[in-house]
Amino acid sequence: MADTITDQIEDKVSVRIATTAAEIEASQRLRYAVFYEEQNAVADEKMSVLKMDFDEYDAVMDHLIVLDDSLPKDERIVGTYRMMRREVADKFGKFYTDSEFDISPLLNSGAELLELGRSCVLAPYRTRPVLQKLWEGIAHYVAEYNIGLMFGCASIPGTDPQAVAEQLSYLYHYHLAAPELRPRALESRYIEMNLIPKENIDAKRVFASLPPLVKGYLRLGASIGEGAIIDYQWGSIDVCIVMPTHLVTDKYLKHYQRKTNGGIRIDNSFADRVPAKVTS
Repeated sequence: MADTITDQIEDKVSVRIATTAAEIEASQRLRYAVFYEEQNAVADEKMSVLKMDFDEYDAVMDHLIVLDDSLPKDERIVGTYRMMRREVADKFGKFYTDSEFDISPLLNSGAELLELGRSCVLAPYRTRPVLQKLWEGIAHYVAEYNIGLMFGCASIPGTDPQAVAEQLSYLYHYHLAAPELRPRALESRYIEMNLIPKENIDAKRVFASLPPLVKGYLRLGASIGEGAIIDYQWGSIDVCIVMPTHLVTDKYLKHYQRKTNGGIRIDNSFADRVPAKVTS
């Protein structure tokens, strides 16, 4: 029965970039429902009244949306991702991640950059096929704009680093980005991640305890910047995800290349110049 329901949901959903103000507003309402009503984010007065999550970046970023075409028009958006290319960030003056991390190694990498953020999906749609739809949409976008490097903030619930010391230490010891591609938490907000010796970490168990989004990034070949920050508004500890598109694992790369007719760019020169992460 569960597989049948999952198949039915997959058949109904599509993914594309939002093209109207109404679609962007619907994605903002979805973000509010997930981040503020379901999770622990703290809304300001205006957000609470409007029941929308919004900020200055919404007007300039592209909004990838997942739609359930079987629902009424004003309820169709069931998932969203926010994306900003370097060209857009240069005109706007900054990336969102700049508020938490020094990303100068990424800016100096020579790669076409894409920032990812504000990922959320309604609970009934948090299935592997729907999440794959989201990544198919990102893959199309990557192909269209020749993106070489994706990055963004990812959250671990809670604001006490000691409570998530295993997760932070695991990310530090097993997935730290190479120095050439290693963002660093801003000094004023820096939280140490190396809290537990590597030999005291049960890697398999700790990986399983990570938030689904973080696990998904790591499975795709992502690495992690140095240091974390506490985001009290969101009730989370944030790390910086770094994911060169050439490092997507073979399984996913072949899957998305089929979906994009081989259109995902593999920047082999970039791959040769910069290793993925620190290896021990």
